[in-house]
Formats: sequence, structure tokens, C-alpha cells
Amino acid sequence: MNVTEALKTRISCRAFLDRPVPEATVRAILDGAKWSPSGGNLQPWHVHVVTGARLAEFLALIAEKQKTTPFGEGSEYDIYPKDLKEPYKSRRFKCGEDMYATLGIAREDKAGRLMQFARNFRAFDAPVALFFAIDRQMGIDQWADLGMFTQSVMLMAREHGLHTCAQEAWAIWPKTIAEFLNMPPELMLFCGMGLGFMDETAPINRLRTDRAPMEEWASFSGF
Repeated sequence: MNVTEALKTRISCRAFLDRPVPEATVRAILDGAKWSPSGGNLQPWHVHVVTGARLAEFLALIAEKQKTTPFGEGSEYDIYPKDLKEPYKSRRFKCGEDMYATLGIAREDKAGRLMQFARNFRAFDAPVALFFAIDRQMGIDQWADLGMFTQSVMLMAREHGLHTCAQEAWAIWPKTIAEFLNMPPELMLFCGMGLGFMDETAPINRLRTDRAPMEEWASFSGF
């Protein structure tokens, strides 16, 4: 699979098969992603990989906490900017509407939407969950590096015939995740990611989000 194919076939997979991923495959994905660029070669990424009984234990812990704290502990950063302006606001809105449409969940069906949102915290049944973190000393530039590394993981997964779902939703459980994973206090959680084999029959996996035409975001001069 070439890079173009990997980019075009990468989606946010929200339904995975109950099929384990070999440890060797996960290691190969991360070993390939380590070649991502970073300013000064700081390589500011940290990854915790969880699967099997340990993942089941973690998800059960989150499910129990959701009974009393359904919206988590609060993220340590703003997942989206406050007062999001156009065209970003409309893009986010349409993405959500298109996603729920694949499931037949109407906008007024608050319960249905909450149930679907809660599936984030089952990692959409992915057999492997990855949690990405960064040292609190790092700044905006290094967060960009972490983002590039995260995408590299997703593209490497496609090379291995797997799919992913990057989940910033996990950012609302920073204390529980840090405690469960024995994450040192100098690290800040960025996001989680489900990794596994996509359920091709799941309607939600038919979603393909739009991309704005190049004319909206690129300018050329000197050609």
C-alpha cells in the first residue's frame, strides 16, 4: 500500500471486529511510526498500549465511573477552541450529523446520541487501545510533532491491513488513565486510539467525511 492509498483509506473506524492483533504487528506499527519528524529530533511522544484482560479491566473501571461521572473528570486542554468560528464550526457540525445519520439517530434523539458517544469509552470494541501523552514541559511545536507521530501510527496501521480511531474523547479521563497506566506526573494525556480490524458490515464505518477543495486553503505563487 502506498502513502496515497493509506491516506485515502484511513477513516475513523467506530466498529471493530472481535479479532486480536498480534503484539508483533503493534510493535511493527510503532517502530515504523518512530521515523516521524520532530523539531530538534526531540521525539516528544509517549505511548501506552493496552490489550487483552488488562484492557477489559480498564474499560470496566471506566464504565463503573461513568455511572456517577458520565462526562468524566475534565480534560487538561481545550479539545476544540471556544467560540469556534466558520468555516470550522459548520464542518464540525456536518461531521456529527453525517455520522449519526449512518446510524439513523435523529438530532432530537439525545439518548441515542449519548449512547453512541459512550461507545468511545469502550474504544468502539477495538482489541487494542493506545494512549498518547507528551511531557508537560513541551510547547505548541512539540504538540504538532506528537500529532505527526499519531498520524504516522494510523498510516502504518493501514499498511498492516488495520484501522484506527483517534479519540480525543479519552482526554476527559486524564486522572483515571494516568493512575491505571502508572503514567508519570510529568506526562499529559493527549488522546486515545482504537486499533484493530474494521467491521466492514457496520453502517457507521460507511461514513466518509468531506474535504474542502484545495482552493479554500491553499495559495500558489511563483509557478
